[in-house]
Amino acid sequence: VLALVLLPALAEVMKSDAPASWSALLVPLAQTSFKIAGFLVVMLLVARKVIPMALHWVVHTGSRELFRLAVLAIALGVAFGAAVVFDVSFALGAFFAGMILGETPLSRQATEETLPLRDAFAVLFFVSVGMLFNPSVVVEQPLPLIATVLIIVVGKSVAAYFIVRALKYSGRIAITAAASLAQIGEFSFILASLGTNLEILPPEGRDLILAGALLSILVNPFIFTWLVPKRQEKTDPIEPPVDTSDLRDHIVLIGYGRVGKLIARDLLAKKRRFILI
Repeated sequence: VLALVLLPALAEVMKSDAPASWSALLVPLAQTSFKIAGFLVVMLLVARKVIPMALHWVVHTGSRELFRLAVLAIALGVAFGAAVVFDVSFALGAFFAGMILGETPLSRQATEETLPLRDAFAVLFFVSVGMLFNPSVVVEQPLPLIATVLIIVVGKSVAAYFIVRALKYSGRIAITAAASLAQIGEFSFILASLGTNLEILPPEGRDLILAGALLSILVNPFIFTWLVPKRQEKTDPIEPPVDTSDLRDHIVLIGYGRVGKLIARDLLAKKRRFILI
């Protein structure tokens, strides 16, 4: 996220004809930091209160279509507003909009309503990435591609291992984190595309990153299986199985979330027999 924010400012400095100096670097970075700070203030102080209120009002209309549209409008609206008003990237605005939506009491319902859209956009995203991939890079630049894959698979994993160990976690947790991070994903594609659009990364570099990402995603499950042994632990059941043979004319309550707890409380108050799954 930090790289996503700072890349446009760094690109402006790199493409400037002014002589290289600390002031030429610090001024655009300070301007960008000021805009980001304003965006964060608006999101954390204003949007954190306004968005839950808006969703609460919409959900009480009883219209699922309106709720789904409201969630989509908030996500895209915040992203677009961040890009226009604060000159923040569209991806970063969407990231913070999702973070705010995830903290609302209606986050579970918002997730359920937008799940088909998320799946559709995920498919489109990876199809577009596949269309950007240039297969000729495997033949024309094999050594740079091998170096890119090694940086992703080995370099990231080693860095993750030592960072987790420096935070005083066990070796097992460090190895699990290292194996999990032996790949790059969607943020890398976004950064590569942004670098190419800003003309600070050549198209060949983007091709290497895309090829390295696809190869690292391909080998990551094998690396994880090899590095992280399966835990062999004997676990005792928390409680013995419940005998339900004598239950007749009872209610089956599935789930014990926010709504399930209310139903269970009312059933207990009315002394209705029920079994909870």
